[in-house]
Amino acid sequence: MGTVKRVSPAEAKALVDAGWLYLDVRSEPEFASGHPEGAANVPYAHAGPRGMQPNPDFLAVVEALYPKDHKLILGCQSGGRSLRAAEALAAAGYTAIVDQRAGFGGARDAFGQVSEAGWAAAGLPVSTALGDDSYAKLKAKAGVP
Repeated sequence: MGTVKRVSPAEAKALVDAGWLYLDVRSEPEFASGHPEGAANVPYAHAGPRGMQPNPDFLAVVEALYPKDHKLILGCQSGGRSLRAAEALAAAGYTAIVDQRAGFGGARDAFGQVSEAGWAAAGLPVSTALGDDSYAKLKAKAGVP
């Protein structure tokens, strides 16, 4: 398996417009504070008392909801978690995965400065609505306790 293709926020929006699903892998509070319009939320990690902890149900929920050839764009806050999530899905046999490299808030350099504007700063559609694409609803739909 080669490396996961990484795209800009504008390229991700074009893919969404072409029927791809934006899978936001940020934590539930991050997703609730604002996310790409139409995105689904399956956190790759949860915020805990010791920082971010891996979500043990991530793969089970994604596999229960989306076939291996489903067209998925993965995005997080700045591009790190989504790349790890995309690599995990590719390793699990997913064949149509791209990583939105700048995330929602923007990619940052070694000094913490934004090196590429994220989805929000790029002026792309943002929503705070929590509908059927919230993690609680998706996890229930997937039948994962």
